Amino acid sequence: MINDFHDRVPFSFNKVLECFLAWLELERGLSANTLQAYARDLKQCVQFLLDEGVNSWADVEPMHLSLWTESLSRAHYARTSQVRKISALRMLAKYLVRESIREDDVTELLGTPKVIRKLPEVLSREEVTLLLDAPSNSSPHGLRDRAILELFYSSGLRVSELCGILLQSINLQEGYIRVLGKGSKERITPIGEVAIKTVEDYLAGGRPHFVKARTGSELFLSQQGRAISRKMVWVMIKEQARRAGIKKSIKPHLLRHSFATHLLEGGADLRAIQEMLGHADISTTQIYTSVQSQRLVDEHALYHPRGKK
Repeated sequence: MINDFHDRVPFSFNKVLECFLAWLELERGLSANTLQAYARDLKQCVQFLLDEGVNSWADVEPMHLSLWTESLSRAHYARTSQVRKISALRMLAKYLVRESIREDDVTELLGTPKVIRKLPEVLSREEVTLLLDAPSNSSPHGLRDRAILELFYSSGLRVSELCGILLQSINLQEGYIRVLGKGSKERITPIGEVAIKTVEDYLAGGRPHFVKARTGSELFLSQQGRAISRKMVWVMIKEQARRAGIKKSIKPHLLRHSFATHLLEGGADLRAIQEMLGHADISTTQIYTSVQSQRLVDEHALYHPRGKK
C-alpha cells in the first residue's frame, strides 16, 4: 500500500506520506483497513493541493485545506467520510510538527462537519432469547452455532474477534477470553455461565467433528477444519434469526449492540462497558446511553396518559 504512493504522488509529498503511514502502522498499530483508507484520503488531498499549485507540505496554508474540505461537501461525500478524511489530515499535521517539517499545525483552525450519529438497532431481551435458542443441540453444527451466538451476546465481541479466538485464549474455568482487538490491542473479556456451558458442549461434542489433519488451534471451525469465516458467521446468524421468526435485519454486530445496551439497562458502569467492548474512546460507548434514553421516551409516549398519541 505504501509503495503504491511512489508511482502516483510526487516526491515532494511522497516521502512524508510514506514515513507517516509507516509510523501509523508501527507506532500507532492501526489496522490495515484504516491505513488503506487514510492513504486514499491523503492522496486525494495531495491531488487537490497539486491542482492548487502547492508542491510541498511546507507550502500548505490553512486556506488550501479549507478549500479542500469545501470541495468534499460539494462532491456530496457522506459526513462520516468527510470526518475520516479530516481526521487523517489532522494526524498528518501533528506528525509534520513532531518531525519538524512544519512549525505550526496547519489544521488547527480547520472545522469538522458535525455527524448525526444514528442510534444502533438492538434486539429486545425476548428476541435475544429466541435467537440463542434457535440452533439445535443435537448436531455438531448446532452446538457450534449455539456457542457462537451465546459467546457473541455474553462478551460483546466483534465478528473478527470471535473468528480469531484460539483454544489457548479462552479460560472457561475462570470465565474470560483474551481477545485481540482493533490495532492488535489485547483485552480481557468476561464470559457468562450460560456461554461457558455452551462452549464446553461444543468442545465436547461439536468441535471434534470439524477437526481435520491440518486444523490449527482456532476455537470455531468450518466444515473444512479451518477457522470459521466472518461471512459464514453472518450467514449463520441470518439463518438462525429466520428460524427464530425475528423480522429485524440481523447482523453479528447487532448482538454486540444488544450486549452493551442490555448491560447499561441493568446498571453496568459505562467505563466497564467501554473496556469490555474494546472502545478506545468513551464517546463511542456513550451512544448506548442514547439508545436507553430513546427507549424511555418511547415508553413514556406509549403509556403515559398525557404522552404522545
